[in-house]
Amino acid sequence: MDKPHKPHFIRACTYIWLALIILTCITYAIGETGWSGTAVMLTVLGTAVIKVEMVASYFMGLRRTRWLWRGIVLGWLILVSGLITIAYFKSLG
Repeated sequence: MDKPHKPHFIRACTYIWLALIILTCITYAIGETGWSGTAVMLTVLGTAVIKVEMVASYFMGLRRTRWLWRGIVLGWLILVSGLITIAYFKSLG
């Protein structure tokens, strides 16, 4: 026998949106505290990378595409975040 269908009032994209809002508030709070240093930069950059991946996967629909397209976006993300990290460390020395 089939079980009765239980409607889902909150979809997965709503949870992703809430997670993006929370991560944005965290990075805003870090910026408002005036903290600085390598750990703070890596935390903010890591948060940005997570947010980009969430937007690409859930709102751009890449989680349902072939690995080629996900690989292209992930490669771009790694390249850009790597270049930002290199530029940060070069500015220190």
